[in-house]
Amino acid sequence: MMVGSLAMCSESPVGVAREVVHGADLGETVASQRHFAPEHLVQLGRTPLQHEVLGVIRSQLEGWRERPRRATAVLSYLARNRLPSTATQVLALMLASRVEASVFHYNAAINACEKGSQWQLAISLLSTMPNEGVMPDTISYNSAISACEKGGEWQMALSLLISMTGMRAVPDEISFNSAMSSCEKAGHWQLALSLLTAMPGMSLTPDKISYSAAISACEKRGLWQLAMSLLSEMPQMRTTPDEITYSAAISTCEKAGKWQLAMSLLSQMPEMKVTIDKVTLNAAISACSKGGQWQLALSLLSSMPDLAVRPNEITCNAAISACERGCQWQQALGLLSAMGDMRLTPNEISYSAAIAACGKAGHWPLALSLLSAMPNLRVFPNEISYSAAISACEKGGQWQLALSLLSSMPDVRMSANEISYSAAISACEKGGRWQWAVHLLRIMPEMMVIPNAISFSAAISACEKAGLWQLALSLLTSMSDLQVIPDAISYNAAMSACAQGGQWQLALSLLSTSDSLELLPNEISYNSYDAVISACAKGGQPLLLLSLLGEQSMAALNLLR
Repeated sequence: MMVGSLAMCSESPVGVAREVVHGADLGETVASQRHFAPEHLVQLGRTPLQHEVLGVIRSQLEGWRERPRRATAVLSYLARNRLPSTATQVLALMLASRVEASVFHYNAAINACEKGSQWQLAISLLSTMPNEGVMPDTISYNSAISACEKGGEWQMALSLLISMTGMRAVPDEISFNSAMSSCEKAGHWQLALSLLTAMPGMSLTPDKISYSAAISACEKRGLWQLAMSLLSEMPQMRTTPDEITYSAAISTCEKAGKWQLAMSLLSQMPEMKVTIDKVTLNAAISACSKGGQWQLALSLLSSMPDLAVRPNEITCNAAISACERGCQWQQALGLLSAMGDMRLTPNEISYSAAIAACGKAGHWPLALSLLSAMPNLRVFPNEISYSAAISACEKGGQWQLALSLLSSMPDVRMSANEISYSAAISACEKGGRWQWAVHLLRIMPEMMVIPNAISFSAAISACEKAGLWQLALSLLTSMSDLQVIPDAISYNAAMSACAQGGQWQLALSLLSTSDSLELLPNEISYNSYDAVISACAKGGQPLLLLSLLGEQSMAALNLLR
């Protein structure tokens, strides 16, 4: 794609600038700006009018014809201050006043657009350069590609990279790295890796930024093996990993549940003379958290002062989550309290994890106390906070409180999600309130919430406990209508309901179906087997009874292997 086809503006900024210049009253210049300074442009704000910009730079335009570097310095100053609109107007006024603009002026203006996250403006400037007799160079393209990367425009970034050769601009490592980062942020890991592998063919050597972008792309897709392969490849390419590279690799391990590998990478960093920083430690603590290694997570947290690293909210939240997963509610509350001593402000993530920790330990009053305390501390609960509190009520057998919390969510302008509903349905199931469980399940689509397997399983279990095998079976069969795949719990509950209702044929049919779905033997609970066996015995089916007893024995052997 040629640059000229990328123009974004329907009206030429230069044309508008010419009208402003020719229509301006020279007598209106304030004190003729004898004491011009770039700061005067900054004082105009982020989006000044063009006549305001002209009023500031009018006295400088004549001098810029003879000393163009001064104009470059002004445009670069605007770029550092992230003022793309002002920089573009200065450039347009230069052209309108017949001040020759060079590639340096354009590059400074495009750089301002990149720093100011104005990718459309960057593309517009790039596309007008040939029309003004200025050919874009590698720096021009790099700034525009980087602007597209920051704006999430990965397709435009790739298009610019491809068009460089047609405009006689040679891509360099920065060009490829920006395009790779754009693909990485958009989740297109294949494209990111393709760019990495294409670099040697362009006589370019991938650097640590290239590899970090590629590893980050793998991290977003959970491709930990590929990320490790890229990391191990770096020394062969004479490229040394840095903190960013290791952080990306450790984050990949965290998302894949490979906490041991994450810790191994962390231990390699001192050997590779790479400084362990906050981002790296946060990723490692999160990996330990997801791996259920709460002691290790707390150990990493306590080691931070020795490494001259100050914890932040992300660090503490990951550690509190680790305690929550490890059912260490006292440790979770201790960390929540200690955040103030660290001059850190707990947020909704901190409180949600602490609420969940209390809930898992059966301390539902404490969980509700934390939830109610949040607004007073200017921390506003979110869906996760409420879901954790509802789950705490469910585990504490408080179905009325669970329903009360669920119904109160709209009052605080919050929409319940499938996690909130599933927790409330489970609370009703444990409280023997099958009517409420089924009602909540049925109103979920009306509330624009799609039930999941957990929602259905809880409702089916409620029907099973109430001896309502027909309703349990109806709910199981309705799952396919919502494209929800039944899990082992769904089948277990439905089988038990049918078996307890004396429907041994239906129970056997469900058992057969669960086998065809390749649910693992240890997922089919012994209670379900026992219920089906009991139903067959009562139904006078001795041969089936013997067969099921044999299957149950085989399942037990498989569990022991």
